[in-house]
Amino acid sequence: MFNSHYDCKLDPKGRLALPAKIKAAVPEANGTTLMLRMAEDRCLALYPMVEYKKLENQIKSLNINNPEQRALQRAFFNTVVDVELDSAGRLLIPKSFQTYAGLEKDVVVAGNGTRIEIWSPENHAKHVMPDPADLSALMEKYLS
Repeated sequence: MFNSHYDCKLDPKGRLALPAKIKAAVPEANGTTLMLRMAEDRCLALYPMVEYKKLENQIKSLNINNPEQRALQRAFFNTVVDVELDSAGRLLIPKSFQTYAGLEKDVVVAGNGTRIEIWSPENHAKHVMPDPADLSALMEKYLS
């Protein structure tokens, strides 16, 4: 499980070193390949293979003869790429993915349960709840 958030940096080549706690939470059996997706709210979602396969199987099970479901499949598979962790624990973020998420030198890496999110600091600030009372209210609404 992935949680917390970390201020990180992209190097000039577009590589991101995953924080040690995030890297340690990637299952050992995963190997060095992760799946990177252009996700909601202009962030990038990074998945260990086991979590990606669950999502991929749901997408593949959609009916290709249904225009809306076919469009969903196309949009999903056209916005995902496999990335490799190098020996230093870095992954190369493709330029088109950097552009989509507005990534420059400074980035935020945030755990979100079964996936890791990669944000520009400005966009991340727009999509988090700064007041714990707001979180408590939502937890009461959806978890009670």
